[in-house]
Amino acid sequence: MGELMLVPGAPESTGTAVVAVPVQSPEPPPGQGEEFGKASPVALVVIVLLGLATVLLIRSMSKRIRRLPANFNGGQPESGGEKKKDGEGDGPAA
Repeated sequence: MGELMLVPGAPESTGTAVVAVPVQSPEPPPGQGEEFGKASPVALVVIVLLGLATVLLIRSMSKRIRRLPANFNGGQPESGGEKKKDGEGDGPAA
C-alpha cells in the first residue's frame, strides 16, 4: 500500500475506506445514443434569439407607453355631425 501522510492536528486513522461504485449499463437503450439529452449549439442560438426578441419587445412597448397621454378625459370631444370615411376610425376593419 501507499504511504500515509499525517496532517498536524488531524486525528490518526489507519482504516481503509471502502467505496461502492454502481455498475453502469453496457449500452444505452434504443434511440438514446451517447449524445442523448445534451444541449447542442443550435439550442444556444435559439435561447439567445429569444432573449434578444424579448429585450426588443420590452423596449418597443416602453416607448409606446411613454407616448400615451396621462389622462384620456382631457381630449377634444368628437362632433356628432361628422361622418368618418371608409377606412378611417379607431376600431378594427370589418
